[in-house]
Amino acid sequence: MEKWRRSKLARWADKLAVENDPDLTTAQLMLYNHDLKPVERARRQWGAWNFVAFWIADSFNINTWMISGSNIADGLSWWQSWICVWLGYTIAACFVCLTGRIGATYHISFPVVSRSSFGIWGALWPVFNRAAMASIWYGVQGWIGGTCVYLMIRSIWNDWRDDTGSGGIKNGIPNSGTNTVAFVSFFLFWIGSLPALWFPVHKIRHLFTVKAYFVPTAGVAFFIWAIVRAKGIGPIVHQPGSLHGSTLGWAMIKGIMSAIANFATLIVNDPDFARFARKPRDAFLPQLVTIPLGFAVTSFIGIIVSSSSTVIFGGKPIWDPLDLLESFLDEKGGSGQRFGVFVIAAAFTLAQLGTNIAANSVSAGTDLTALAPRWISIRRGSYICALVGLVMCPWHLLSSSNSFTTYLSAYSVFLSSIAGVMICDYYVVRKGYLQVHDLYSGKRTAPYYFTWGFHWRAYAAYIAGIAINVVGFAGAVGRQVPVAAQHIYDLNYFCGFGVAMGVYWFLVKISPIPATSDTWMEVGEMISDDFTAHSSDEEGVGKYDEETMAGGSGKPVVRKDGSGEGTRGDS
Repeated sequence: MEKWRRSKLARWADKLAVENDPDLTTAQLMLYNHDLKPVERARRQWGAWNFVAFWIADSFNINTWMISGSNIADGLSWWQSWICVWLGYTIAACFVCLTGRIGATYHISFPVVSRSSFGIWGALWPVFNRAAMASIWYGVQGWIGGTCVYLMIRSIWNDWRDDTGSGGIKNGIPNSGTNTVAFVSFFLFWIGSLPALWFPVHKIRHLFTVKAYFVPTAGVAFFIWAIVRAKGIGPIVHQPGSLHGSTLGWAMIKGIMSAIANFATLIVNDPDFARFARKPRDAFLPQLVTIPLGFAVTSFIGIIVSSSSTVIFGGKPIWDPLDLLESFLDEKGGSGQRFGVFVIAAAFTLAQLGTNIAANSVSAGTDLTALAPRWISIRRGSYICALVGLVMCPWHLLSSSNSFTTYLSAYSVFLSSIAGVMICDYYVVRKGYLQVHDLYSGKRTAPYYFTWGFHWRAYAAYIAGIAINVVGFAGAVGRQVPVAAQHIYDLNYFCGFGVAMGVYWFLVKISPIPATSDTWMEVGEMISDDFTAHSSDEEGVGKYDEETMAGGSGKPVVRKDGSGEGTRGDS
């Protein structure tokens, strides 16, 4: 060991290490750094209106704009599709508030929250899963952002397009799967996003405030522009649905589930933002109301604009707003029309930037911090996420014929199982009670160490939640499966969440775990601002006596003299 400490590699490892408390043990270095610790009062700067602005900003993005299009294409009328959006995002908002309250009460992020349910080391698997998916999505969303940049440049310089024989830029990378114009536009978006990743999470709220004003304003302008050009709202709002009976019912269920699946990542990672709330209530009502309202309004604008496109250009509705903006440029209208396209494309660029930060870079940065807290901070993790998003060549994924979007959507099954275990553990099993100091302790006697750091009950429930949807997923990618399996998969998030939650509750019931309460008891206000990794293994356990609190059944209370009272343990 001494030889390793004197080696060049060890010295470089020390140089690359992030700032941390002195004299930490190896286990503490793997569980704790400044970005993982409970947020102190000075950084709890997100008020109610910051969460309102955050979700208004996040709701206005290209995926939300288009979400009703697939429902209408499946045979629903516009108002049936819109009801699906309302119901889906209302349900998603409830899930968000459930996970967000944990972060807002104890001021800890998803990787730390998951330690209470999956175990100190067992939490690394769900954290790694989400980090990997967030990095992939960062590249995909960045590619869409590059299309927005392409429209901005082309609205100024019309030759900024791929040369197809009628002018444009010659493709200098013919065997890459993309073209020069598309790649340069993507790279400009990617490089322009990097400065936004530098700011800490408690300060990035200002970006969402700016986005909440500018982007919806541009969206409303697009809405008015399309109606004026079409001299009306188009035929879609007069088009009846073509489905009836049980077929209609299942189509609406699929529409509702697609909205929830669109939120699967945000449901799990809401503690990453909610932990910066000044008070728990700041992260409750603003999220519960703003999410369904914001996403429903954006979806409605998308329906009307797309309906108007059938009158303006003829043929089928153009659901992708970026394709519609390009159609305006292809008209070769005047400077006023090009300026309008520029402003709206700039708004969508900002929208993609905010969405990429909210759903991907912060999530991946927080998760990567938990995977290697000695060397990775949220800032470094965000830049690693951005690098992965670049080198993965996202245009290959989007242009392939392997139903990539189906696979990504199916990933909500894995996240639903994680959410089911987390919510059951906090609300049903522990009744809001967490011993935060022990979430940073690698001691075998700590209540969240379970069996070698892994919680077998949580993993059994997690696998059960995935298994219920496996056959249906095979059907979603083209295999022949029973109708019942298809219907189960149509309810994939509910099935995964419900099965994981039920199995976890049952296993804990027959095999109790430590550090639970018999009555509702949240003790987040007892976390002090001078929280350190040392307090998790020394002082923190004695800061409050779990046994003296109503219904407490925590680990032994260790006092300065080493004495304590035993409580039920884990097998």
